[in-house]
Amino acid sequence: MTTILSWPRLAGAFSALVLFAAACAHAVSDPTAPDAVVAFGGPDRVVIETADGPVEFLAEIAATDEQRQRGLMHRESLDPDAGMLFDFEREQIVSIWMENTLIPLDILYIRRDGRIVKIIENAEPLSRSQLLSDFPVLAVLEIAGGRAGERGIEPGDTVRHALFGNAMTDAPAPADDDGGADEDGENGAEGEGAEDDSEDDNADDAEG
Repeated sequence: MTTILSWPRLAGAFSALVLFAAACAHAVSDPTAPDAVVAFGGPDRVVIETADGPVEFLAEIAATDEQRQRGLMHRESLDPDAGMLFDFEREQIVSIWMENTLIPLDILYIRRDGRIVKIIENAEPLSRSQLLSDFPVLAVLEIAGGRAGERGIEPGDTVRHALFGNAMTDAPAPADDDGGADEDGENGAEGEGAEDDSEDDNADDAEG
């Protein structure tokens, strides 16, 4: 049997199909969705010069809006010497929040010259509180909660990476958790959410 649809019915059906497709496209393109697949840059070697010696992390790079929005959302663990380096492209006041972030994180706010100006330790998972940098920064490094204290990282320490123009190609052996270097020159520890387009009081948002 052949069914003949009138033009108004065809137009209505087409409009509904367009709206459905748009909704699906929005759902797929949402980088914060649990099943979203977001590819990050790196991992890159990041060296932090501390009073006890250099400390090394292997960091994924979040340099696009999509990557910054996703951040470390929905991850159930983070290796102790892994992290994520957020590149905000220019110095500005930034805001981090922990929505959809399942694990505590240490958040290091970093100036253009690589200097750490603020550290928030063990940021609360799933919190929607805005964690402001307080000072203009170029980047944020997120690492596993508690690692900054364990490795002796403090405000005033310098982060070395190509983003800051001070990457160390032949860095000294990083300090182990006891403050010294291993005999073989390797770190003793095992090695391994996001900016949106809006601004609020000159603060850019990123996911944990």
